[in-house]
Amino acid sequence: MSPVVRFHSTNHQDMDKSLAHALLNGQAADKGLFMPEPIPRFDRRELIRLSQCSYPELAYEVLSRYVDDEFSNEELLGLCHSAYDYPVPLERVTARRHVMRLDQGPTASFKDFAARMMGRMLGRLVNAGEPPLVILTATSGDTGSAVAQAFAGVDNISVVVLFPVDEVSERQRKQMTTIGGNVRTIGVQGKFDDCQAMVKRAFTDPVVGGIRLSSANSINIGRLLPQSVYYMHAYLRLAKVTEGERMIISVPCGNFGNLCGGLFAQRGGLPVERFVVATNANDEVPIFFDTAAYSKIEPSRTCISNAMNVGHPSNLARLVGLYGGQLDEVGVLHKVPDMEAIRRDMWSTSVSDEQTRACIARTWSEHGVMLEPHGAVGWAGLERYFEAGLAKEDAVAVSLETAHPAKFPDEILSLTGIDPAVPPSLARIEQLTEEYPTIGVDYELFRTMLQDWHGV
Repeated sequence: MSPVVRFHSTNHQDMDKSLAHALLNGQAADKGLFMPEPIPRFDRRELIRLSQCSYPELAYEVLSRYVDDEFSNEELLGLCHSAYDYPVPLERVTARRHVMRLDQGPTASFKDFAARMMGRMLGRLVNAGEPPLVILTATSGDTGSAVAQAFAGVDNISVVVLFPVDEVSERQRKQMTTIGGNVRTIGVQGKFDDCQAMVKRAFTDPVVGGIRLSSANSINIGRLLPQSVYYMHAYLRLAKVTEGERMIISVPCGNFGNLCGGLFAQRGGLPVERFVVATNANDEVPIFFDTAAYSKIEPSRTCISNAMNVGHPSNLARLVGLYGGQLDEVGVLHKVPDMEAIRRDMWSTSVSDEQTRACIARTWSEHGVMLEPHGAVGWAGLERYFEAGLAKEDAVAVSLETAHPAKFPDEILSLTGIDPAVPPSLARIEQLTEEYPTIGVDYELFRTMLQDWHGV
C-alpha cells in the first residue's frame, strides 16, 4: 500500500497538510508553496502496464496516488474523463524527435490540462453552505483564459484574473474578458511580475481576510500535479518502455510550474535522461544554474513568447526545494541546492526573439511543422542540446508546444506565409463583447475592487 502523501511549505513552517487544504488555500500560510511528500513512484513494471492506458486513465493512475480520502476512485476517474476529452498529439519532426501538442483543449493552451482538473476538484470540495471561494489569478497569457473557462459557471466559486494589458495577444485577452458571469478580469498597466506580486500580497493581507481566497496560478499545487501526467504520456507513447529507455524532454519555461510537473514525474520513476530548460531573454534561471547565484530580473524583459516574460519565477522555490535548497517568496536564496544534481538533471539555455522567429520559419520550411513562439523556444533549446553533442542522434526526445499558433496570427503569417487555421475555441470569441477595468500597479485600488465585488 502506498504511503499517504502530505504537503509541506517550501518555507518549512506550514507543514503536514492534506491535498484538500493545499488546493483550497493555494499558498501556504508562511508565504511558501506546497510540496508533496513523498512523491509517489512507479516502477518499470507499472510503466509497462500504464502504456496501455488512455490519457484519462493515465491521469487517474497518477493523480489517485496523491489523493487520500478527498475523492473516491470512481469520482476521480469520472473527473479525469470529463477534464480530458480532447487529443494529445505527438507530432514527429525528425528522427526520434517529436513535438507534443498541448494546444488542443478548449482554450488552445497547455494550461487546460491543469485548470480543467483543478476546477473540477475544487468544485467538488467547495460546499454550498460555506462562503464563496474566490480564485485569484495572475496571468502572462494563457493561464487566465484556461482558469476562467475551467471555473465559469461553477457554483459558489468566482474568479478574478489580473493580466498585463500590453503583454498579451488580442486573442489571449479576449478569451478572458468575454466570459462574464462569475469571472472578472483586470488589466494592469505593468508586468506579469506586478500582477503576481499583487495576488501574493492579497493572500497575506488581513484587510481582505473576510474573502475566502485560493489561487489557480501555478503557486497552487493543484496546477502542477495534473501537468506531470503528459510527461508520462509522451514517454509511454514514444520510448522503449520495456527496455527502460530514457527520454530527453525540452520545456519552454516562464514561471517554471510546467517544469516542476516534469520533475515530479521524474522523481516518481519516469526515466528522463535530461530536461532541456529553455527560456526567452528572461535568463535568470540559466544564469542561476551556471553560477549558483540567483538574481531577479526587474522589470522582466518583453519577448514575443509573452507567457514566459517572468523575471522571478514563483516555482523556482519548488525546484530549489526538490534539490535540498531554500528560496523564499521574494527571491532570497537561504540555502543553495545541490547544483551538481541540478546540472545532471537539467540543461538550460536562453533563446532570443530573433532566434525564436528563425526557429518558427525554419521548422515550417524544413519539416512542415508549425510552432508558435513558446513552442519555438522549446524546440530551439532541443536543437541546441543535440548540436552540442550532449545526446546521441537516435535518442528519443520530445519538446512541448504549449499554445496554438492561431493565438499569434500576425507573427506566424509573417514568418511562414501561412495564416494558421483558427480552432473553434478561438473563433467563437470574435463575436463576443469584452468587459474589463484597467488599473495601474496599485495594490490598494485592487484591494478595494476585491472588497467591493465580494461585499467585504
